Amino acid sequence: MSDTRKRTRKRFGGHAHKRQRGSRELEVGAQGVLITCNMNERKCTSEAFSLLNEYADALYGPEQPTDCLSEDEEGDEDAEAALKKEVSQIQSSMKKRQQRFSAVDSGANNVVFIRTHGVDPEELVHHILSDLHQTKKRKSRVILRMLPVSGTCRAFPEDMEKFLSEYLERWFKAPLRATYQICFKARNSSHSKRDDVIKAVAGLVDKMNPLHKVDLSNPELSIIIEIIKSVCCISVVTDYMLFRKYNLQEVAKEPTNQSAGPQETAKEPTNQSAGPQEAAKEPTNQSAGPQEAANQTQEHKCGEKAEGGDVSTGNGSKEAELK
Repeated sequence: MSDTRKRTRKRFGGHAHKRQRGSRELEVGAQGVLITCNMNERKCTSEAFSLLNEYADALYGPEQPTDCLSEDEEGDEDAEAALKKEVSQIQSSMKKRQQRFSAVDSGANNVVFIRTHGVDPEELVHHILSDLHQTKKRKSRVILRMLPVSGTCRAFPEDMEKFLSEYLERWFKAPLRATYQICFKARNSSHSKRDDVIKAVAGLVDKMNPLHKVDLSNPELSIIIEIIKSVCCISVVTDYMLFRKYNLQEVAKEPTNQSAGPQETAKEPTNQSAGPQEAAKEPTNQSAGPQEAANQTQEHKCGEKAEGGDVSTGNGSKEAELK
């Protein structure tokens, strides 16, 4: 009876929940692209590799094959020196052998993480979305959003504050001046509260230059904070609203201002009806950046819920609630 049960488990994947040997997980220090999908992670990973390689080859050229290890030229070296030399050669060759893109376990459902090597994630993803926005060619079926991750740290308040205080200087240190928003999402994590993170990050930006202003409708910079378990993924992107929150399905849609469908027409009145609210927010932008940034917390949460919906709708009308 026990043998029959074991054979049944092996045949039908009774232990499929166990992690396979050699699988890699998302960890601190990784850079790459965080991709959300619609219930088909395997297809999403395949599409992501195809899309990333296509545009990376255009930006950086084809990936070069690695050279073989060089043989020892000096035969009379002592054993210790020869061993050290061989170890250093193996280490250097391993770095060269790292593929440009590799998939790792993200730690969340419907989320794929593609780790990058020798590639600027922000530049590459912006290039992809810019091309899709101009050509309106749909090149994916299951990929929803594609977010670059240029920095990672532990998802605890003290670690995030320490990392962000240095990381954000590139975009926000005086005399730099810009409008910004903070987009926060947490998955399978309870280490950091949404409101606390928003206020803390806005406070750091305000310390770097009080002239920065919060703009939730069309910011110049968007600070993306995605927490998965105990890892915090961070990036600062441009054209976040223009590229429909980096949603590949939405950015490839043809503009339908005149004959908009129910979803598109629902988005337009949202912006206009929010006029009095936005007008009320303007005075606060000039004096209370951290508090204004915290106001977007619940709105961004509503927009993120649409990721689990149908691919054809993308973030749909719920995405309009973010605006």
